[in-house]
Amino acid sequence: MQRLAMDLRMLSRELFLYLEHQVRVGFLGSGMGLSLILGFSVAYACYYLSSIAKKPQLVTGGESFSRFLQNHCPVVTETYYPTVWCWESRGQTLLRPFITAKPSVQYRNELIKTADGGQISLDWFDNYNSKCYMDATTRPTVLLLPGLTGTSKESYILHMIHLSEELGYRCVVFNNRGVAGENLLTPRTYCCANTEDLETVIHHVHSLYPSAPFLAAGVSMGGHRHMFVKQIDMDHVMKAKSIREFDKRFTSVMFGYQTIDDYYTDASPNRRLKSVGIPVLCLNSVDDVFSPSHAIPIETAKQNPNVALVLTSYGGHIGFLEGIWPRQSTYMDRVFKQFVQAMVEHGHELSSM
Repeated sequence: MQRLAMDLRMLSRELFLYLEHQVRVGFLGSGMGLSLILGFSVAYACYYLSSIAKKPQLVTGGESFSRFLQNHCPVVTETYYPTVWCWESRGQTLLRPFITAKPSVQYRNELIKTADGGQISLDWFDNYNSKCYMDATTRPTVLLLPGLTGTSKESYILHMIHLSEELGYRCVVFNNRGVAGENLLTPRTYCCANTEDLETVIHHVHSLYPSAPFLAAGVSMGGHRHMFVKQIDMDHVMKAKSIREFDKRFTSVMFGYQTIDDYYTDASPNRRLKSVGIPVLCLNSVDDVFSPSHAIPIETAKQNPNVALVLTSYGGHIGFLEGIWPRQSTYMDRVFKQFVQAMVEHGHELSSM
């Protein structure tokens, strides 16, 4: 922060002196406006390259995983250049859904039953035209988990499917209960701490293709009202003015937590990160308004050789926009593609390290 402040003061002073000189001489000649624009552009470019564009911080619990990522997923060690006109957290977060393109994807929907009488909607992209994996029984399968209220129609999910299609993989999107248009058969949705539905989906997908490599990618946290009125005061819930108030009045009550703090403690990754037994790569921006830097379990991650964190200075929440006009790809897309490909093609190296 001190270096950033010094850079800003130095650039501001140089720009001020430059503009002061241009104002004095500009009236005697032509092109003062162009000179002002050029001066500002040079100053902004210097600030951007020195303070905005940075290499991400790679945190791993062991040298083996770190070496694996550097060799097969080099994007995690390359400089991330956020969109020059939209690098701030809120801008990245808010603009991504409107700027990025939505590739066309044709799904095959499947509804599976749960033990409590509910149902889960799965959207499959089978990739029948895969040239790399023509045998469906061994075609790699990527399970995609959308964020809070997200479905298979989200732009970031569509981009992941498009990238998986290029690699020849099959995808299946796990839509949380009640968010994808299917009927909600029980008075239960989902929460961060409960993984029963996810476990059901994993067992189901794996049973269909037991010989295929199986990976998963989740984004962010990854209803029908009449089902809840008997056990929850929905009018009170709908008056919530923050996520915390909603979780206190609805989520924690539905899943039987005594207090909102009990729910948040149980949902925190800090309690589970140490027990992760398969390679996991987590991408997070330190300016994420929903997952700020102080909440990232860096020290815990360092204790598990199966966990790696990629922390960018900018990117917002599921933003990671890059390029002048980021329509087709984001930094998150590139991390996803390189990592899943690395795990499918070179994952065996981790077991031998």
